[in-house]
Amino acid sequence: MAVICRVLGISRACAYRTSAGRPARYAMADDRAVTAQIRSIIRTRAAYGARRVRALVNREFATDYNLKRIRRVMDLHGWTLPRSARRRTGRAHRGRIQRDVSNERWCSDGLEIACWNGELVQVAFALDCHDREVIAHIDVPRDLRGTDIQQLMRAAAAARFGVDTRPDTPIQWLSDNGSIYTALDTQCTAERLYLVPITTPPSSPQSNGMSEAFVNTLRRDYVAGAELSTAAQVLEQIPAWIADYNAVAPHSALGYQSPQQYRSTLLQTGLTC
Repeated sequence: MAVICRVLGISRACAYRTSAGRPARYAMADDRAVTAQIRSIIRTRAAYGARRVRALVNREFATDYNLKRIRRVMDLHGWTLPRSARRRTGRAHRGRIQRDVSNERWCSDGLEIACWNGELVQVAFALDCHDREVIAHIDVPRDLRGTDIQQLMRAAAAARFGVDTRPDTPIQWLSDNGSIYTALDTQCTAERLYLVPITTPPSSPQSNGMSEAFVNTLRRDYVAGAELSTAAQVLEQIPAWIADYNAVAPHSALGYQSPQQYRSTLLQTGLTC
């Protein structure tokens, strides 16, 4: 074969290459087991892409699959998600919302959940801008009020520092310019809790992008597949959604750990949390 290839002036790779070509996707002997593991995850988490599926499969089954393998198997079965088209406003946002340690800045926002019977549920939350944990949340079957945000502030401070303890240094409280956040009573409550209210510029939701991202996550991963018949049923499900987000859901910025796993890792390594 080598002599023939030299005479013809071609490489031996050309002589050995088959005319049929390689298949678009190859299969491995144990792909059936990997498929079953992936199916067990996406059965209840259909909005998860390959990266988060890989994190949960490796965590739950003590495996060490790489991303390419998970993506290949998902693609073979048509389980991959379409790429989202990101909207660009053209406005530059050079601010940095994320903080280097926990309890330096908390961000807050609200969302509205429409029920099938016409009722509305509104949810407000406080999110740490380092470990991404939902520290506290308020959910009501009506419009949010300033008293709800004040209660949210007190619940967040109690969750991190205890009922009668204030933080050693002031904590920034990032929110939009809604009246429930800028009301005088809300500002006074923040001052008593050693919180420093910071509002975003008008018409600039990206300035509170971490809260906006959590709202999108809550809608995509939980609300989209939930039972939304009545406000009472939605209110029953919200604590489980928040608990799952804090304890189970992998986050890319945290090395695909959940917020509580990330905080636990910091405490075990002796780093500031």
